[in-house]
Amino acid sequence: MAEINPASMAQQLATVYTQQTQSLLDSQSKSSQATASGLAKLSSSLRAFNTAVAGLSGKKSLNELAGAFADASFGTASVVASALPGTYQIYVEKLASSHQVAFNDLPAVPAWPSGPVNMTLRLDNGANFVVDLSNADGDGDGTLSQVELARAINQAGGNGGNVTAQVISGGGKTQLLLSSGVSGKGGKISVDLGDPAAGGVPNGALRTALDASQQTELVAAENAVVWMGAQGSGMRIEQANNTLTAIDGVSIALTKVSAPGAAPTNFTVSKDESGTTGNVKSFIDAYNTLEKALDDLTANASGGIAAGALASDSGVRALRSRLSNLLRQDFGGLNLRGLGITIDRSGSLSLDSAKLSSALAKNPAALDTVFGSASLTAPSGLFGDLGKTVDQWTNGGTGFIKQRQDSVQSMQKAIGVRQTRLDTQYTQAYNRYLRQFSALQELQSRLGDTSGLLASLAVPTASTS
Repeated sequence: MAEINPASMAQQLATVYTQQTQSLLDSQSKSSQATASGLAKLSSSLRAFNTAVAGLSGKKSLNELAGAFADASFGTASVVASALPGTYQIYVEKLASSHQVAFNDLPAVPAWPSGPVNMTLRLDNGANFVVDLSNADGDGDGTLSQVELARAINQAGGNGGNVTAQVISGGGKTQLLLSSGVSGKGGKISVDLGDPAAGGVPNGALRTALDASQQTELVAAENAVVWMGAQGSGMRIEQANNTLTAIDGVSIALTKVSAPGAAPTNFTVSKDESGTTGNVKSFIDAYNTLEKALDDLTANASGGIAAGALASDSGVRALRSRLSNLLRQDFGGLNLRGLGITIDRSGSLSLDSAKLSSALAKNPAALDTVFGSASLTAPSGLFGDLGKTVDQWTNGGTGFIKQRQDSVQSMQKAIGVRQTRLDTQYTQAYNRYLRQFSALQELQSRLGDTSGLLASLAVPTASTS
């Protein structure tokens, strides 16, 4: 008789006992995990698309304008959609500059630890701050060096970047360089050494070296002077910086002064067809990326390739249909097709740039009429409808994805409870079968012992001849 293995037999029978239910739970668990993963991918794809739409909508217009000088060396410009195309004459008489002064070979002097020893740095715009020299001996060697003086200026309370101090070495000399953080005349630096008898810098080598008469002006504090039109007869503009904003919707960074007596330079604001086309292509790329994600999520099983995680989700299929319908509708009597944007059989978009240019030449507002705005307060056009549709799915409180994720989590929790119960049933069955087969093994052992005893008691039969 074959020997019985109670543990192995109990395991086999307990597995058979729970196998059908375990297979069902495994299938349900795998399905719920796939659905959860699919919903996460759907959420990520919709949010990425919504971010792209919001970014384009934030431009206020997909029509791009560009601004440029006839001589590009005069500066660069940024232009917003509200600017009016046209040509402007600009004469740059002077560029703004930030004040910069130097003090040569400042002496190292004994520190004043008992203090107070203060000096004040002032700007012509009224800003000022106090530098406490009594605490400036950073290394504690009893001497105040140029580097420690510069550090004290930079770290002084109230400085806030108004003045930057540096120590420059070269040609056998060192300089304490003070640079104003404020452009134009208002940034002119002056050093107030204070009254020696009232806590100012004491009389001596350092006070003498920091006197205004000893400073070298490296860069004067100057305002920019610009003429809209010819010098002397146009509109004169004086300002502290080199960013010209006199033209509505245009910001010009000036970099060059006009030659004395020269004619003003032309600055032109014009349509930027390349930028406009780029905006439309950005939308198309974002939509096609979303469409590809939806394709993958809802694909049916084919040719050995498994079905998409949300292939059986009718809601996601309805979303695809809704998006497709939005792309085909009219806005103010205009549509994407009229702008050269077409939809192929797979649902992907493509652009005919020549047709877009032709449409905008006839109606410059056509692009913004169709696309509108994704603004939450005043949504309009395609962007507005797309934004509302995406929000229905991605809203963190009431969105369809949140509802489905909650349902999946509930299902996974229920599967977990059933799995725990099945594990208990398996353990109970295993223990029951183990007891039964252990008893059978013990009986088998006893029968074997009895058989052996009987065999040993058998009397041999005498032989006859």
